[in-house]
Amino acid sequence: MKYIVAGHQAFTEAEFAELALGTPVELWLGVEDESDEERAARLDAARDILANPEYRSLPDDLIRLAARVVDENPGLFNVASLARPARRRIAGRGVAA
Repeated sequence: MKYIVAGHQAFTEAEFAELALGTPVELWLGVEDESDEERAARLDAARDILANPEYRSLPDDLIRLAARVVDENPGLFNVASLARPARRRIAGRGVAA
């Protein structure tokens, strides 16, 4: 499948997400074995990006992107509905007058 976002071609799902978000995915998800200082710097950079008016809609865009991925790939999470157990009604234990 060919992904094209804003005139740029993405060859992997990660590249597609990066083009769709306008930022590297690692900025938001982090990387394995990052130090506390690296994490703090990454989160500080993310806050700076979100403060930029160009990226203010990024959280909403990300939620829409995630919802679209889930909608287009229903087997992705292999989610099954669970039956809700019937609620039992417990009689009150009041004192008879």
